[in-house]
Amino acid sequence: MNALKRDGAGPAPLAMTMGEPGGIGPEIAAAAWRALRTDPDSAFFLLADPALFRSLTVPVAEIGAPGETPSLFTDALPVMPLESGLRVSPGEAAPENAAGVLESIRRAVEAALAGDAAGVVTNPIQKASLMAAGFEFPGHTEYLGDLCRRAPMPAGRERGAVMMLAGPQLRTVPVTIHQPVRAAVDALSPALIVGTGMIVSQALREDFGIAAPRLAVSGLNPHAGEAGRLGHEDDAVIAPAVAVLRERGVDARGPLPADTMFHEEARAGYDAALCMLHDQALIPAKTLAFHDAVNVTLGLPIIRTSPDHGTALGIAGRGAARPDSLIAALGLAREMASRRAGADALAP
Repeated sequence: MNALKRDGAGPAPLAMTMGEPGGIGPEIAAAAWRALRTDPDSAFFLLADPALFRSLTVPVAEIGAPGETPSLFTDALPVMPLESGLRVSPGEAAPENAAGVLESIRRAVEAALAGDAAGVVTNPIQKASLMAAGFEFPGHTEYLGDLCRRAPMPAGRERGAVMMLAGPQLRTVPVTIHQPVRAAVDALSPALIVGTGMIVSQALREDFGIAAPRLAVSGLNPHAGEAGRLGHEDDAVIAPAVAVLRERGVDARGPLPADTMFHEEARAGYDAALCMLHDQALIPAKTLAFHDAVNVTLGLPIIRTSPDHGTALGIAGRGAARPDSLIAALGLAREMASRRAGADALAP
């Protein structure tokens, strides 16, 4: 979607979801507004219950449409009310709030697909409470992929729902995401690795502005299998996938031992690391940039970013939550939207 309003009057606002209302989402959203309110290009609106912000000493402007956001953003946090009611207690994730949490995500995606929002920035959800209410997806990423499954992709872009953790020093991508380790190993295939690598390479070019992306592909087993002595998957599954990626014009190398991929000298040799397991990717990314890494979903027809942390129920309502990652997520979403708008402007 183009990052410009349909009338060409300037950048469309970003749509921010409520996330788990009993978590830190409301307070970091309020803090992000305070930090960005003087920059009209940073405008965003929340899909949430305005009552969440009454105790946060932040002025709220209830809106009926995303287009009202830019004129109000300097003076108040624009909030589009939900239809679903909430029962909120800080530090508690109540399954009764699942309808509101999911409504917020769905309506934000609809706004982005319609071109009324430049992208979607999601606050963290508490998956356990959603699942207790019947949520059928293993995570945020998979749910967003489902919401977007019928929407057309921009010309020439690969479809998928690929998670990236993007920080100042490192970008990592887990090929398998929200699965038990045993199931994730069984799910690995050359086709999955190749499909993920193609989406990542394309996104690095078009959304991150890297003309010639370089991918480092991790092994699965210790020492990348050590020539089959420590497991067969590296030679039988990952190496053939890397060969196919190279045949398709992607600068990929691997499988590489995961324990030596993330030190400073190694990171200088690639633009993103494809990792076989969730924790292979997220542990180094969060270690290097816990407060300002961003969770990005690639392979969607819309832009989606999120903080790289969870709901932090243990500190919710105490005023201790830091908004750094959410602010970084807003900034990255805006950068990606601007690049896509530029590409659209150059398209025949």
